[in-house]
Amino acid sequence: MWYYFKTVILLMFLTFFLVYLGKSLAGEIGMIIALIIGISANFISYFFSDKIVLSMYGAKEIKEEDFPELYNMVKYLAQRASLPMPKIYIIDEDQPNAFATGRDPKHAAVAFTRGIINLLSLEELMGVAAHELAHIKNRDILISTVAASIASAITIIIDMLRWTLIFATSRDNSRNILVDLLMIIVAPIIALLIQLAISRTREYLADKVGAQIVGNPIYLANALEKLDYYSKMIPMNRYSPATSHMFIVNPENFLVLFSTHPPIKERIKRLRQMI
Repeated sequence: MWYYFKTVILLMFLTFFLVYLGKSLAGEIGMIIALIIGISANFISYFFSDKIVLSMYGAKEIKEEDFPELYNMVKYLAQRASLPMPKIYIIDEDQPNAFATGRDPKHAAVAFTRGIINLLSLEELMGVAAHELAHIKNRDILISTVAASIASAITIIIDMLRWTLIFATSRDNSRNILVDLLMIIVAPIIALLIQLAISRTREYLADKVGAQIVGNPIYLANALEKLDYYSKMIPMNRYSPATSHMFIVNPENFLVLFSTHPPIKERIKRLRQMI
């Protein structure tokens, strides 16, 4: 229950921070504009985020006759998780990875790269699929999308603030200029840290719930060991940093401090402790 409470608090803080930025830029009018930007971004992300992300990676939907083993495996796990059957997509990438998307369990999809299908054993692939179904069950994708949308809106307002400072004159209040300059530096950092906190928390929970769905935490633990190694060796051709938090492992080898994912070793350790 603490996971859900913490996520709600973080999202509320991020929303209030967005409104504060708007007010600091243009008073009450700026605050209203910031709210409109945030609401609009959330509306678009709620209804169209899954289609946007899937098209970004050229994902193709598959049916049972295309990949019967993969399709039936996901169907079996979805039944164990008491979830509707999600749509399944294949991404033509050699890097082994996967992600789930969709606004709710009834409008969900799970995407696998060809690399992950070729690399993992059936049991390991079951662990990965169960992890992604856990994200759907926990409604993590919607939460992370809302956070990303508000963070994007903050970026827009920061850009506007930069232009305001460029055209500021010597007659302007120097104290206000210093405050605005400080906001330009601090705001993106706070938005990033909040996104990282939300994403990392949800990954640990998805690992735990996914292990419960598949019935054996070792399946996912073994899969993560392989994915951690090969995802660093094989680059992803179609890659956007804005979607890195959606994948089961980070598509790009960032420093752990700035990664949207918790350390793989810690995830594996927690899974093995579930035995």
